[in-house]
Amino acid sequence: MLDLKLPKVDGLQILREIKSTEATKAIPVVILTSSQEERDIVESYKLVANSYIVKPVNVESFAKAITELGLYWLLLNQTQVANRNI
Repeated sequence: MLDLKLPKVDGLQILREIKSTEATKAIPVVILTSSQEERDIVESYKLVANSYIVKPVNVESFAKAITELGLYWLLLNQTQVANRNI
């Protein structure tokens, strides 16, 4: 998970670096940020983010979103390794 609004570095730059090398470009990156800016969403997907989620402001909603995200990645998401066994 990557937040775009980090205090010392731009999250999009981090995503750019992750996706720029053979060793790291296959790492799934979920953007979890407060930004609803269209340009951030578009740029994130251009840089091959796997998902873009806007953080809920309410604490209970945020906790529920994180739980559901975790369940999705653990139970429903298919990885390349899993697909090779089919």
